[in-house]
Amino acid sequence: MNAQLQSTEVLFEPLLAYRLEEVLAMEQSAYAHPWNRTNFIDALESGYQAQVLMAGDVLLGYFVAMKGVDEVHLLNITVAPEHQGQGWARTMLEALTVWARGQSAQWLWLEVRVGNQRAMRVYEAHGFRRVGQRKNYYPAGPGLREDAVVMSLRLA
Repeated sequence: MNAQLQSTEVLFEPLLAYRLEEVLAMEQSAYAHPWNRTNFIDALESGYQAQVLMAGDVLLGYFVAMKGVDEVHLLNITVAPEHQGQGWARTMLEALTVWARGQSAQWLWLEVRVGNQRAMRVYEAHGFRRVGQRKNYYPAGPGLREDAVVMSLRLA
């Protein structure tokens, strides 16, 4: 962890419109096929659970999740590339799990690119299990698609 961040309080805050530029910049730096402004605006307008993880003025990461009847679907979770490998994804997953249980959700669901082995290891360490695959789910370049692994975590 960055020495400057060690003495800084880390907090979750709602993802609000004034942070959108910073979140979009992080999204674009972290992914070859990032969410766009409309994806984030639609999520915020739909009332999805959207949180940023802040260390003072430093954006460490964020997540967006959609509540269903008895489940929560993780739509996006991102850690700033310069802060990856420091446990922040686990911190966000734990916060999401606590929130989902508070919503009486029985399950957490997500999709992850089949090629994103690092993320799958993080999810599996948190208790998620691979339950299926979606063919050609993600864009992967001009005319190309990548499969998604479907993962779930039983909360009850």
